[in-house]
Amino acid sequence: MAERVLMKGNEAIAEAAIRAGCKHYFGYPITPQTEIAAYMAKKMPKIGGVFLQAESEIASINMVYGAAAAGVRVMTSSSSPGISLKAEGLSYIAGSDIPALVVNVQRGGPGLGGIQPSQSDYFQATKGGGHGDYRMIVLAPASVQEMASLTIKGFNLADKYQMTSMILADGTIGQMMEPITFEDAEIENYEKPWALTGTNCERKHNIVNSLYLKPEELEVKNFERYEKYKAIEENEAMWEEYMMEDAKYCVVAFGIAARVAKNAVVAARNEGIKVGLIRPITLWPFPQKAIKEAADKVNGFISVELSMGQMIEDIRLYTESKKPVALCNRCGGMIVSPDEVLQSIKNAEKGVF
Repeated sequence: MAERVLMKGNEAIAEAAIRAGCKHYFGYPITPQTEIAAYMAKKMPKIGGVFLQAESEIASINMVYGAAAAGVRVMTSSSSPGISLKAEGLSYIAGSDIPALVVNVQRGGPGLGGIQPSQSDYFQATKGGGHGDYRMIVLAPASVQEMASLTIKGFNLADKYQMTSMILADGTIGQMMEPITFEDAEIENYEKPWALTGTNCERKHNIVNSLYLKPEELEVKNFERYEKYKAIEENEAMWEEYMMEDAKYCVVAFGIAARVAKNAVVAARNEGIKVGLIRPITLWPFPQKAIKEAADKVNGFISVELSMGQMIEDIRLYTESKKPVALCNRCGGMIVSPDEVLQSIKNAEKGVF
């Protein structure tokens, strides 16, 4: 039996990153993700790695840019306003087609907001994060175990597709403790012939660059990049379905909201209401296939979010407006309750969306 250890979500991310081969971390403290930086500060020197608390979030993402260009596994972590400061660097990394892992343990917003959990960075993560035409692979853990396993998955996908992966967690998952295991993690290794490792006069010089002054060249690069994104949408979408076999209503939720929603689905089933749950594990690529198939079977959807309603737009997009979509939400650091989700399910059964 695999050894299980009790860990906080943020610490699980840090330990999983180290086990995935990450020896370079650059970051800046901000609640509720500071434990990631603290863990890295303690562990990196012991494994011959590099921990550096930069002078700002902007500095840290540019350090990630440099290390990623050298071909090493590198990560940074922050929380909502800190990710906003990293946005320009995220765009440069995307424009240079190099891999990196970024962790966002979300807090309430906008602005400094509050330190309680939120999911209001969905738009920022799934629609880019900075300027220009680009995407990031966005993974949404719903347990401490997934904080670990999706971190390793994030590194694998980043290297595979030469792009940024983001762990989009919330403060609750970051701070809670659960028993987890690392034994089943599959760590993949990829050759990086593009990396800036020094030539020793044995090959042509590599260049990492996001600047294309000729518009026709930049257009070609963007079209090529979107062909890659299309392949990711076809092959890498991940989701969980729960009690969807005979469901007449479908709840869609991710992260801590999905755990709450699952309890509400069980309660509704106990009252004779046929409802199921689709939990996106990748927010980009969004599990559009699952949503499209559900739209042909169910009478309506309920989007459960810790925001003013962001994921609901993707649900409506991929249902192609075939079925109504209701919103059950809390925001500002408040967490939706199972009773609130159950009431939304009951309203849907009455035709109230």
